[in-house]
Amino acid sequence: MSEGSEPISMHQQTNVTHVGRDAKLSNGLVNIPPYRGSTVLFDKVEQLKSSSGHRAYGRWGTPTNRALESALAELEGGANAMLTPSGLSAITTALLGSVKPGDHVLMVDSVYPPVRSFCDTVLKKMNVDTTYYPPLAGAGIAELIQPNTTVVYTESPGSGTFEVQDIPSICAVARAAGARVLMDNTWSTALLFPALEHGVDLSIHSLTKYVVGHSDALLGAIVARTRELYLDVRAFHGALGITVSPDDAFLGLRGLRTLSVRLKQHQESALQVAQWLREQPQVREVLYPALPGARGHELWKRDFKGASGLFGVVLHPTSEAAVIAMLDGMRLFKMGFSWGGFESLIIPVKAGSHRLASPISAGDVCLRVHVGLEHPQDLIADLGAGFQRLSACAA
Repeated sequence: MSEGSEPISMHQQTNVTHVGRDAKLSNGLVNIPPYRGSTVLFDKVEQLKSSSGHRAYGRWGTPTNRALESALAELEGGANAMLTPSGLSAITTALLGSVKPGDHVLMVDSVYPPVRSFCDTVLKKMNVDTTYYPPLAGAGIAELIQPNTTVVYTESPGSGTFEVQDIPSICAVARAAGARVLMDNTWSTALLFPALEHGVDLSIHSLTKYVVGHSDALLGAIVARTRELYLDVRAFHGALGITVSPDDAFLGLRGLRTLSVRLKQHQESALQVAQWLREQPQVREVLYPALPGARGHELWKRDFKGASGLFGVVLHPTSEAAVIAMLDGMRLFKMGFSWGGFESLIIPVKAGSHRLASPISAGDVCLRVHVGLEHPQDLIADLGAGFQRLSACAA
């Protein structure tokens, strides 16, 4: 959009290719380059005194960092965003910036396990109590609100078990109680679930996953619904000395430009693979909300604009040796703990084994599958050969 032109409402597919681009910063280049630097120089004392933190020192971010923050905030419809070195650091920073000693946190029971560990150790040492609630509680979460509840944390779909939460209902209850709602929105990104529009206060992302998209950078972000929320958490963010390399911010900006088309392909391929998996005799259940008939499908269809490529597969009981035989011979699906890149991944997991408030019967043998950008028929062939090895070993 040219300078001085009137804002025009455009599709997110268009926005994602243009947000955060400033011709003045890029000197006419399509992409804003990595601005590397720590020290900012001033010619006049008055300039030094009047400089804001964002322009006074490299730790507060370079033009590259600010371009990505601006782009993320605009895509999500937030007041502003802040970058962190990883998705987990984004979560912990948002939590620490939202609580004080004596507070109470309601934490979804299906949360990413390292966050549970953070609550049970760091927050506990700070005298912040945590109650884990069932992910499908919805408006029923009102029964768990305490006078000192300041944060309700959500993750939808849930980590490993992929429950879809009723975010609008949870937000309504939390707002009535004066509590903030934080959401891990990594699975959907801002393109597939507009978290702030649904009432979330802080939308948290592991940009490492779909935004970077190429498995070559660690990056996180917190997007705040209001300026007041942003300044509150940003003050804590600054006090911790959190900073992000401009090179990593550049990789986030690069990945952002193709996010829309990549997510579309991830979903299209994942649906084909998930449907095929559902028909296999070794599979008990596929945990993918975008799949008709799957757990959470109706709620997903109501609130989401699409799905990514990550889901769970519950196998019928079999031996560990059989699962190892399957996974050790995969050609395209490799084993790795991340997801969201162009490559397909598969790992064995114990879905729901850590849960306290809402035990889930997901079986003892589960796989977490990330469908990448390879042709789905090639991925199906790879899985088919894997199931043959599993059955041969189990026989």
